[in-house]
Amino acid sequence: MTDVANARGAAPAAGVLVEAELWATEPASTVIVERAIAQSARLLPLPAQGEVAVVLADDATVRALNRRWRDIDTPTNVLSFPASRPGGGGTPALLGDIVIAFETTAREAAAENKPFAHHLAHLVVHGFLHLLGYDHQSDDAADAMERLERCILARLDVPDPHAG
Repeated sequence: MTDVANARGAAPAAGVLVEAELWATEPASTVIVERAIAQSARLLPLPAQGEVAVVLADDATVRALNRRWRDIDTPTNVLSFPASRPGGGGTPALLGDIVIAFETTAREAAAENKPFAHHLAHLVVHGFLHLLGYDHQSDDAADAMERLERCILARLDVPDPHAG
């Protein structure tokens, strides 16, 4: 686990678990995930302490999760599972889990002519925002979420993923 701190004093612990061997082809992935979580934490109001787990998985794993929890029998790029329990008695608040599918992430990055690292950073930020309650169910909510993504990603030197 790596502790990352934000300007508001929160220090979410970000645990990255590499579940699929495919991620070995992108060895900087763990660092990209940690940086994206850290930058997000610097700009967003968080509990005094918190924990987030990021699982780097494959399409088969994400497809099974998507089928089980969303009744959608296909893989997707990122799934977020916000936690339902707040921290108490000195226990850090569990923010939730983010699961990212390697093959879908790689396929989308190639199709959009983006570096894998940039697309991965975007998916991590997107998933993290979902853990904090942001969504894109309405145009206004999507606009707000995209503005935050742009701001966070700009600080990571990642071009606007919503441009063009």
